Amino acid sequence: MSNPHTYDFLVGTFNTPHLYSLRFTLPPSSSTTPTPKSSSSPSLKVLHRSSAIGSHSWLHLSPPKSNGTRNLYATAWTDPPTVVAYAVHSSTQISLLGTAQTQSRSGYVCASDVAVYSAGGATGEVFSLDPETGNFACTPPSSTTTTTNGTPVTPGSTNGQSPIQPLQTLSFIDASTQRDDGSVMDFGGLRHGAHSADLSPDGLSLYVADIGRNCIWTFAISPNDGGKATLSEKHVSPRPNDGPRHVWPHPSGGYVYCLQEHTSMVDVFATTTTTSGANSGVNPNPNPNLRHEQGVRIIPPGQHEGDFWADEVRTSLSSENGRPKYLYASTRGLTPQKKGYVAVYKLTEQGRIDTSIPSPYASASERLNNGHTEKDVDNGNGNGNGNGSPYNGLLCMYETATSGGWANAIQPGPTVDGVEYLALTDSEEGWVFVLGWDGKDMKEVARTKLDDQGAGAATAVWL
Repeated sequence: MSNPHTYDFLVGTFNTPHLYSLRFTLPPSSSTTPTPKSSSSPSLKVLHRSSAIGSHSWLHLSPPKSNGTRNLYATAWTDPPTVVAYAVHSSTQISLLGTAQTQSRSGYVCASDVAVYSAGGATGEVFSLDPETGNFACTPPSSTTTTTNGTPVTPGSTNGQSPIQPLQTLSFIDASTQRDDGSVMDFGGLRHGAHSADLSPDGLSLYVADIGRNCIWTFAISPNDGGKATLSEKHVSPRPNDGPRHVWPHPSGGYVYCLQEHTSMVDVFATTTTTSGANSGVNPNPNPNLRHEQGVRIIPPGQHEGDFWADEVRTSLSSENGRPKYLYASTRGLTPQKKGYVAVYKLTEQGRIDTSIPSPYASASERLNNGHTEKDVDNGNGNGNGNGSPYNGLLCMYETATSGGWANAIQPGPTVDGVEYLALTDSEEGWVFVLGWDGKDMKEVARTKLDDQGAGAATAVWL
C-alpha cells in the first residue's frame, strides 16, 4: 500500500506574532470527496507555530538556495512598520535574519535575488539583499528616493531607528495628502494608497497596484544597479472606481492580471516596452507599459459590488506546455453575513481569458445589481459594445464558507491526479481551507483553525 502524500505551507496572521506551519495530507487515493472520520479523506493540521516579528499580513517565499534553505520575506505590522527576512530550513525550523523599517505600513513584499520591494500607502522601498544569506544588506550613501514624476532626490534618514537603509524609496504622493482615516478597516492607509508590488518573470519590470490613485505604476528594474526602479508610467484603471489591489504576471511575461478591489473585476493587460531614455543613462532598461485587453467579473450576477472587496488573483500551477490553464480570483464579503467567492476562468496558452467559452449565466435574462444585464457591465472596453459578457471564460463561481474577513486569499499549490489544491485563508473565524479544483468543480477538501485564541489567517505560501 502506498504512503499518503504530504504537502506543507506557511501562514501568517493579521493579529499575532506567529508564523504557522500547516501540513496537508492526501491519502493514496487522493480523493477530493471527504468522508467524515474516514482515513481516506484529505486532512489539514497545524504542524508547528514559530515566533515572529509582529503580525505578518503578506508572505513571499524565494526559491531554494543551493544549501536547501529558502528565504521568507514578510510585511510586519509593527511600530514603527517594518519588513522582515527569515531563513526557512524546514517546515518547522524558521530563523529570523533581520528587519528593515518602512516609511508607512507595507501591504506587500516581493523579492529578486538582489532586492526586496515593498509598497504601502504613500510610499514604497527597495532594500538590497545579501546574496549569500538573503538578509537585508547595508546600502551605500548614494541611495535615492524616486518620486512618481521620476525625479531622484536624496533620501532623508529614518531617525536612526534602523541600521538598514533602503537602497531606494518610492514616493507615490506627498505623505501629507495620503488619506488615512485611522480606522481599523483603513489598515494604515493601505486601502487608500499603494497596496502591492510584483515583479515580472524576468525581474526587469515592477508593477505597483495603487487603490487610492486608481492606477498601476510600472517601473523598469536595473539588475546592474542593485535592482533600482525607474518609473515608466502611471496607467489609470479602466473604470473610475476600480481600486487596483494586486497585479499578477503570466509566466510568459506577456500579460498581467489586475484585481480591482472596489468593482470585483479582474483586468487583463498586455505588456509592452519602449526604449525611450534607454540610452540616456537615466534608464538603461526598456520601459514597461500596459495596454488593456479584457475585463471579467468575479462575483455572480445579482450581487452588488459594493457588498464586497476583492482580494486576490493568481494563475494556476497546473499547466499545459508550461503555461497555466486557469486564472483564480477571490473576493471577500464586507460583512460576516456576506460570503465571498473564488472565480475560476480558463486561460489561453498565450495568457488571455478564453472567451470562446460562453458565459454560464443567461445573458439576456440574468440581472445584475443595478438592473442592467450582464452585457452592460463595464469590461473596460466600452460597457459591452459587442465585446461579450464579462463572464465569458468563466468555469466556476465557488461560494466560500465565510466572508473571509480581511483575507479570503487564495494560493495555488500541488496538482495530484489532475486535481489542483489551493490554500484559502479566513481571518473572520480563523480557518484555513484547502480547496480542490478538478477542471470542472471546486470543493472544500480540508479545513483547520490556526488556534483557539482567535488568530486571523492572512496569506499562505506553499513550501
